[in-house]
Amino acid sequence: MTQVYLFDWGNTLMVDFPEVSGKMCNWQVVEAVSGAKEALENLSKTSKIYIATGAADSTEVEIQMAFERVGLNQYISGYFCKENVGISKGSTKFLESIINKLTVPLSSIVMVGDDLVKDILPALAVGIQPIWLTDSEALAPDNVVVIRTLKALCE
Repeated sequence: MTQVYLFDWGNTLMVDFPEVSGKMCNWQVVEAVSGAKEALENLSKTSKIYIATGAADSTEVEIQMAFERVGLNQYISGYFCKENVGISKGSTKFLESIINKLTVPLSSIVMVGDDLVKDILPALAVGIQPIWLTDSEALAPDNVVVIRTLKALCE
């Protein structure tokens, strides 16, 4: 049984508008990805949810502020970023540091993200179950669950 879901932030739970710069908590418009609220609400009933983001210019508090703006923060148990992990996302060391803080078995952790290189491959490398949120027709690596929408997490 999954005890912990690690979610990527940009384009997994909140829309990352490429034309907008700066910290997302300060953007004029912020938007949750379609199905994010329903998925987090459902999953949070039986599992802890954490954000594992590569956002290097936002602090933990600023990330939380962005989630508050779209009403998703109530489902999130914590936020992992470069500021509080001390390592950039995309490496196995980033996930290993988070795993050490969670103190739950690897078999009970799932990583959900949209980036094959930064989310999915490191999750595979450290032994946690990756779920790839993608519209890509690219072939997924072995042992990777592929979903097209966040609503699929509720099925």
